[in-house]
Amino acid sequence: MAPIRLAILEADTPVPQANERYKGYLGIFTHLFKRALAPEPLESVLAITGHDIVAFPSSAYPDLDSIDAVLITGSKYNSFDNDDWIVSLVEFTRKALIHPRVKVIGVCFGHQIVARAMGCLVQRSDQGWEVSVTETTLTKKGKEIFGNHESLKIQQMHRDQVYGLPAGAQLLASTEKCPNHGFLIPNRVITIQGHPEFTSDIMNEILVLRHDTGLFTDEVFESGVKRNGDHHDGVDVTKVFIRFLQGEFDGKEDPAQT
Repeated sequence: MAPIRLAILEADTPVPQANERYKGYLGIFTHLFKRALAPEPLESVLAITGHDIVAFPSSAYPDLDSIDAVLITGSKYNSFDNDDWIVSLVEFTRKALIHPRVKVIGVCFGHQIVARAMGCLVQRSDQGWEVSVTETTLTKKGKEIFGNHESLKIQQMHRDQVYGLPAGAQLLASTEKCPNHGFLIPNRVITIQGHPEFTSDIMNEILVLRHDTGLFTDEVFESGVKRNGDHHDGVDVTKVFIRFLQGEFDGKEDPAQT
């Protein structure tokens, strides 16, 4: 079987040290998928390409007929803004969502962009930041697809959130601060508000930079640093992404099941 052609839509540049090490979000997600697939070689399952949709918004997008799936990365930008490149991303996402074959994965900012493209409200939360390793409560559907987990611990870096749930979507997880931490439409889209791709080194670099610039209070920073060493389930989340891309979720689930 030919590898699944996955286009990574890079909606930002990683923080400096991470960018130097991994060479963009393409490298970060390639590293993540390699870990999730091990010992199976990445190339036997996925053919990954990167697309800088911020620097080259008019030319970076792949031809939907030449790929099997897209993954929209996280970003420091606001998913609810109307910058030209963000509007173009929302329009492309709508096209991908109605394509008869292409599957869509959304991560953090990408989760919010997918929800926006499907008509949901996305805006700044009055609950403040969720950062570092955070436990999310799984719904019945979330427990079903994530296997032996009663909850998921996953790296977080957001203060914006999706309000509501797209039509036909099944909620996967939530926290007290953020009711929508991801959703599934079988064989069409899967999203997660967290960052399965963030290692503890990447998270630490972000925490320090945002604290040094005054974006994070001492309280947010110290809490994030304390939890950053905790185990998180990023690789397990990515294994679910792979199962989704391979068509394991066949659409026979009850859309009302949560």
